[in-house]
Amino acid sequence: MKLKILKTFQQKVIFAFAGSALVTVAVELILWVILQEAGEALRRKGYRSSNIGPDGIRSSSLVIFIAVSGIVLFSLLCYLQIRSRMRYVKVLLTCIEQIAQGDLEIEVPVEGNDEFTGMAKSLNTLQQNIREIMERERIAEHTKNDLVSSVAHDLRTPLTSVIGYLGWVREQSDLDDETRQKYIDIAYSKARRLEKLTNELFGFVKLEHREMALHLITLNLVQLMEQMLDESTYSFVQNQMKVQFVCKESAIQIQADGDLLARMFANLISNAVKYGKEGKLLRIEMEADEENAVTRVINYGHVIPREELDLIFRKFYRIEQSRSQDTGGTGLGLAIVQQIAQLHGGSVRVSSDLRGTVFKVTLPLRQEEGQVEQ
Repeated sequence: MKLKILKTFQQKVIFAFAGSALVTVAVELILWVILQEAGEALRRKGYRSSNIGPDGIRSSSLVIFIAVSGIVLFSLLCYLQIRSRMRYVKVLLTCIEQIAQGDLEIEVPVEGNDEFTGMAKSLNTLQQNIREIMERERIAEHTKNDLVSSVAHDLRTPLTSVIGYLGWVREQSDLDDETRQKYIDIAYSKARRLEKLTNELFGFVKLEHREMALHLITLNLVQLMEQMLDESTYSFVQNQMKVQFVCKESAIQIQADGDLLARMFANLISNAVKYGKEGKLLRIEMEADEENAVTRVINYGHVIPREELDLIFRKFYRIEQSRSQDTGGTGLGLAIVQQIAQLHGGSVRVSSDLRGTVFKVTLPLRQEEGQVEQ
């Protein structure tokens, strides 16, 4: 019999002992009465025996029989009631030994509702946590290798150019000033690109490990976006792109880190130019409700395959694997966008079809009280 009200193994043992004792006492009383009547019947019939008793059943023999049978009955009843839990303990011990030997795939059976049940659940949770930790370690190791490979490749390209141009200028003593300045300018632009890549890598590491604190102020999100578009005018003109900024509100006040939001929108705009310039149009829509501000950055370039939509926010991932000057980079731009949005308690989503590729950024208008810098 299993009672759900018995929550601990101790309660079950006490119940087993008490129940067995009551049953044993009842059975013993019945047996005592039966043996007494049997002894009386033997005495009336004149039965005599030196073993059982000269006059019916000897009292000492009756007491010994009752005591022995009571002990046997009590022990048997207790064993029958707790044997399933004792078997379960053996199963747990076997599972623990297998886990200790490194088998983290074993599923510990969960039975009952006492401490051993909790132990089984804890063992399963422990195994799951260890597997997750090991998987994170594996991913971290893989990511580290990717980082080393990507950094080596992305930094080596401009560095090689800088060294090459400067070395060539150094060796050509007969160069005229105009030609010398031309190649020095090229080397300088390559060095600035190298600086940009380095800053992006360090910035992402800080964001990913939450080492970058938010410096919150109240700012006008509409004004910030207009400023970011003005700063990107040269890129739009160079790629012959038209820009549309649609917002019904003249101002959307938000508590946020202005520098980080500027970086996030700059990455989204840069990404839209890189991969949407064939569409010749960049459309940005902004709106707000009582709690959130929503910004949609839409380009009309190539459609992103459905199977790649969930991958584009991964660090070092590129839809186009080319590392050319036009679309190359660290592969961290969108990963940084996601990190900044999440750091503000927001989110970023992407969809892509023939109507355009839409990056939807949702940001809360207010952060927790006491965080805003005055």
